[in-house]
Amino acid sequence: MKQILLLTFTIIFSLSQFLLAQTNKNALLNNQRTIELDYNKTSGKLNTTFKECIGAGRANEGLRADWQRQLAMVKQDCDFKYIRMHGLLTDDMGVYKLDEQGRNPQYNYQYIDVLYDYILSIGMKPFVELSFMPNYLASGDKTVFWWKGNITPPNNYDKWASLIENLVTHFTERYGKEEIKTWYFEVWNEPNLSDFWSGTQEEYFKLYKYTAEAVKKVNPEYRIGGPATAGNGWIEETINFTEQNKIPLDYISTHTYGVKQGYLDEFGTSGTILNKDEWSVSGDVIAVRKKMDSLSKQNLELHYTEWSSSYTPADPIHDSYHQAAYILQKIKQIGNAANSMSYWVFTDIFEEAGPRFTPFHGGFGLVNYQGIKKPAYYAYAFMNKLGETELQNTDNYSWATKNSNGDVQFLLWDFTNTHPGDTELNQTYYIKDLPSKSKGKANIQISNLPKGDYTLEIYKVGYKHNDPYTAYLNMGKPNQLTKDQVSFLKEQSDGKPLKEETVKIKANGVFAKNLSINENDVLFVQLKKQ
Repeated sequence: MKQILLLTFTIIFSLSQFLLAQTNKNALLNNQRTIELDYNKTSGKLNTTFKECIGAGRANEGLRADWQRQLAMVKQDCDFKYIRMHGLLTDDMGVYKLDEQGRNPQYNYQYIDVLYDYILSIGMKPFVELSFMPNYLASGDKTVFWWKGNITPPNNYDKWASLIENLVTHFTERYGKEEIKTWYFEVWNEPNLSDFWSGTQEEYFKLYKYTAEAVKKVNPEYRIGGPATAGNGWIEETINFTEQNKIPLDYISTHTYGVKQGYLDEFGTSGTILNKDEWSVSGDVIAVRKKMDSLSKQNLELHYTEWSSSYTPADPIHDSYHQAAYILQKIKQIGNAANSMSYWVFTDIFEEAGPRFTPFHGGFGLVNYQGIKKPAYYAYAFMNKLGETELQNTDNYSWATKNSNGDVQFLLWDFTNTHPGDTELNQTYYIKDLPSKSKGKANIQISNLPKGDYTLEIYKVGYKHNDPYTAYLNMGKPNQLTKDQVSFLKEQSDGKPLKEETVKIKANGVFAKNLSINENDVLFVQLKKQ
């Protein structure tokens, strides 16, 4: 009897679990996300801090023709305003040496001029990171990265200040003071890490003082800031130091990344795990803004001069289709808490760990060596397509905008952190072919649209849509690409519309569209008034 009861219970339990699973599956498949918008209800000008600044590896890489071609492409599609990079003063830029007697400084800005002339020629501006130490001015021989940036304090702070004053004077003479007033000067990079600054916090503050005073000596209206720290460090200390010592501070800069441990992977050999915390990265930014406000610094600008999902140049999440939705999710959460969020970086032409040996290696870039556009590229290209006026929208995973000519834009995404957690590294998880699961339907409804004909365009990024990395995996991950393979992968990520059609809006002004959406899909919908 007990056995019969046990068997009956087992059958009932199994049936109930099967029915529950089917119910959950049907709920997933029938899940509908409805986003209701009114063309006439706006919430003001669109916040465009996402495109204020973008990162690059080091200054000397900016002398390369392929680097410059890629930057021009990124500028055209994503419209970043500023670019920040390491190593402006490192010896490979030929900036500083002593005369034959070893006493008098000699300055040379010819390489910097080539780089900055180009940046300005394509409509961008430099966010000037003042680093690293010229060897003739260094107090030691400790370096960082394959290209050996010297990270020691100056052997003479007065000579350091003279270099900075001379450099900023040169910029003023070459480009004019009104132009330089629009630039940002930043003191060093991540001095709270011993790998980037061999001195103490006290010595960094001394460096900051001499640098800030040298910049302001040329023109008090030029902007200087820092501490450019890793992991949101030294914010309060920097504010207190500058206040107590009456040192200029025009903005705060710091960095944050979305993995669970560490700040630097100098040679691209570390293992990382994507943080499961929904508010990683964005929570840091909001917390720093609140801290600054609590210190009565509500009007002090906050610039995140580095951010991404991961701090290592060997993390395949950077290549994955998951990265596009990740970027949008974090930017949306941050809102107006920061004045800029500088994604690290625009290109895989990036040699901190030395030249990479494969076309997809987990590099930071929005594009790879061959100029193949990664999913992350389209996150920024789509944001740049948004209109100047934001529509009221209660959905937390989308933006809706319009232009003065009557065009309407809608950018929506799903962000699902599918990473298994502490049981696996990014370096083994994101190198897999990772099909996405359905998240049901997204129903867009826009009322009060002006009557007329519109061209509807729908773009998509997701699994096997503008997803060259998955195509590369299916190609067998060749270490080197032929010209035909490069062409094929560029075709797989050409950013062309998924769909184009003409839509007639009648007098009632209603537009409705049901879109299928999967995990980590990004969809951009545009209605262009004919």
